[in-house]
Amino acid sequence: MKRYLTTASEMKRYDTNTIEQIGIPSLVLMERAALVTVEELEKSCAGIPRSALVAAGCGNNGGDGLAIGRLLALAGCRVKFVLIGDPAGCSRETAAQMAILSQYGLSVDSAIEEAEYDIVIDALFGIGLSREVTGSHARAIAQINQMKGFVCSVDIPSGICADDGSIRGCAVKADMTVTYGFYKLGQMLYPAAEYCGQVVCREMGINERSFLGAAPRWYTLCGESGETLLPVRKADGHKGSFGKVLVVAGSSQTCGAAVLAAQSAFRAGAGMVKTVTAAENRDVLLQTVPEGMLLTYQEDGEEKPGASFWEAFLEALDWADVILIGPGLGVGNLAGELLEKCLTCCDLPILIDADGINLLARRQDLRQQAELAGRSGRTVILTPHLGEFARLYGCSVAQAKEHLLRYPLELAKRLQAVVVCKDARTVVTAPGAKEHYLNTSGNDGMATAGSGDVLAGMIAGLLAQNRNGLEAAVCGVYLHGAAGDLAARRKSRRSMMATDMIEQISYVMEKKGVQEQKC
Repeated sequence: MKRYLTTASEMKRYDTNTIEQIGIPSLVLMERAALVTVEELEKSCAGIPRSALVAAGCGNNGGDGLAIGRLLALAGCRVKFVLIGDPAGCSRETAAQMAILSQYGLSVDSAIEEAEYDIVIDALFGIGLSREVTGSHARAIAQINQMKGFVCSVDIPSGICADDGSIRGCAVKADMTVTYGFYKLGQMLYPAAEYCGQVVCREMGINERSFLGAAPRWYTLCGESGETLLPVRKADGHKGSFGKVLVVAGSSQTCGAAVLAAQSAFRAGAGMVKTVTAAENRDVLLQTVPEGMLLTYQEDGEEKPGASFWEAFLEALDWADVILIGPGLGVGNLAGELLEKCLTCCDLPILIDADGINLLARRQDLRQQAELAGRSGRTVILTPHLGEFARLYGCSVAQAKEHLLRYPLELAKRLQAVVVCKDARTVVTAPGAKEHYLNTSGNDGMATAGSGDVLAGMIAGLLAQNRNGLEAAVCGVYLHGAAGDLAARRKSRRSMMATDMIEQISYVMEKKGVQEQKC
């Protein structure tokens, strides 16, 4: 299922569209938000809690919190209401909620007193926060984080930037966040993802009708069945019709990279795979990927690949439907020559990974050839991890991480390539794309050697089955994460290896396997 991820400005526009164009008053939206939040609290607390603290700010997020507290109080909960800030500065809707509380005989205090509550409603700041949290608000956040009760944040934990997931000085650490309409982009990014707890999205009047032709720029996938994501397979197909992948990978010191990439291309559905690798890897490839074909070259010693090898390599390029080059290839002269041939001697879709990325970063001539290939209309996919991305983009790793939502888009435009920037949250984008993908499947157990080789093989295998580059990349990244999640459940995140992910690919490609993945 496709899930939109909104920025603060997008969500504010949809809120305005709903009020002004669709005609649902803002107080009605606030009441509906309160109702669905109380429903979620009842689920989490197995009924109405006995006591609650509502810590509200002066903006509309505070109004949501006050309405939630009122509904809890009317249901029999003992509720303590606290407004942090000057009541004279309250929004119109929050001032209205204060007046309603007064009519019910419910008072609002100005400071959080030391006490214990079953639940704490964090409604200090919403998605509009754009400054550092200081003063009484920072003290309130510190007090909330010290409390033992179940903490529920309204829309987003106070102190979190809804656009990039950064912490504005300090932030509430919630057990659950009930967000409205759509998930927020910042909720999915780190470090914010560690502060949100369980994120529940509820529809309260703002939905896709509120876009009015301007949909969010970011989305993720969740709970999608493999049958929907994957290319359609013809019942009368044969191995040639399901795509031929040429894997150029594996120096004499890194045979495993070639094995993982080739196995993953097969598991993703490719009909045929031929691996071009160092001669030292021949026996291992024959034993571990017996379904595949081989073309080897002499890497070490005085004897270098001669005319017969290069003739066979050009024939392999003519045979293939898709090229995957880079895993464990090395960055020497021979590796550079192999990449140059792949870029200049054919017009096949090409996925450049690992050492292939490092070669592009080192050599301007190869980078220019890759860019020329992309500008000619050829499908070029780049799959760097954050360190490789930084080298190719020309920035530090810290800068690449800070600008994860911007730099990959710029690199895609610069090199006219599909860019898969791999991190705890992987970004997939393409030049001119109206929507960009942020992957939320996967887990920290996938931070292990060979995981990237598996992903590269999966994307290449999908690309060979007549998918366009962006679709293959998004599908591969999501299913790779889903396989990692399944491997983590079966092996544990601490002990899983890349080979465990390959074992799960076939399961996540079935409807049941993918639906098990958490959103």
